[in-house]
Amino acid sequence: MRVGVIGATGAVGKELVDVLARRRFPVTQLSLFASARSAGTTQKTPFGDVTIEEFSMERARKLDLALLAVSGDFAKAHARALAAEGVAVVDNSSALRLEADVPLVVPEVNGHAIGAHRLIANPNCTTAILVVALEPLRQAFGLKRVIVSTYQAASGAGAEGMVELERETRRVLVEGQPAQAEVFAHPLAFNVIPHIDTFQANGYTREEMKVAWESRKIMGMPELLISCTAVRIPTMRVHAEAVTIETERPVTPEAARAVLAKAPGVRLMDDVGAKLYPMPLTATGADDVEAGRIRANDVFGNCGLDLFLCGDQLLKGAALNAVQIAEQMKLPVPA
Repeated sequence: MRVGVIGATGAVGKELVDVLARRRFPVTQLSLFASARSAGTTQKTPFGDVTIEEFSMERARKLDLALLAVSGDFAKAHARALAAEGVAVVDNSSALRLEADVPLVVPEVNGHAIGAHRLIANPNCTTAILVVALEPLRQAFGLKRVIVSTYQAASGAGAEGMVELERETRRVLVEGQPAQAEVFAHPLAFNVIPHIDTFQANGYTREEMKVAWESRKIMGMPELLISCTAVRIPTMRVHAEAVTIETERPVTPEAARAVLAKAPGVRLMDDVGAKLYPMPLTATGADDVEAGRIRANDVFGNCGLDLFLCGDQLLKGAALNAVQIAEQMKLPVPA
């Protein structure tokens, strides 16, 4: 089928192309769209060299599937219009995630929500990584409240964030100069920044609120109590999350491990005696979300659990989830 990646030169866009190839998605024609300054350049892909085009509706409406890795403003302007033309659209921006008529999907959790919809929203990277582990625990033990602290990689700010971290680390180590900041609120090299996205009136950032809003929608739990603290750390592309939950029914670490060991999209990494637990180093490039450090949380008695997650922000947090959504959409089957 005719597949287009819109925003093809960014970190997520490039990852989308690689995931399409790795999962053997039936691409008969690949189109890559980017800004005017990139148009006319050639990008090497697993499908061969592809010339990048500037986006146009005339060209894009000929696609069977459009994967959007662009700004929310672009998505608001074009996503619905493309879907109205019969193109299946998966949007990676935050623009439409909370719209009532647009399913917000993590296939392992609520793939059934895709149905016959032509426009699907891909969730926030932190949310996708979180709910893959939360949903099987919810099904087994019920869920009353969630407290999560995230440790988010530079890749969450796109290719520019990764470039800045690498450049400023070199500035400190090689040049002996203080790190600087352009993409982030403060220098990220050798630092952690408890500030991602804009601060809201309630004192939380928008990134923190996205985790609450989106998790509730994906899991179909509009009243779920969730509190999040989002922190940027100087790693390249894996988000880590320290999660505390209160369940409705008693839970033990052993029972939670048994559930997560069988959960789709989760890799159990939980043997502290062997120093085995989730880490950005081991989760980089992995499709599954690593789960470990599973232990009872005495604050909530026999209904409390702590765990630690690591997931590749560019994969399950973005490109992989988008392609998994496309795999479940009702698309034309190539002859």
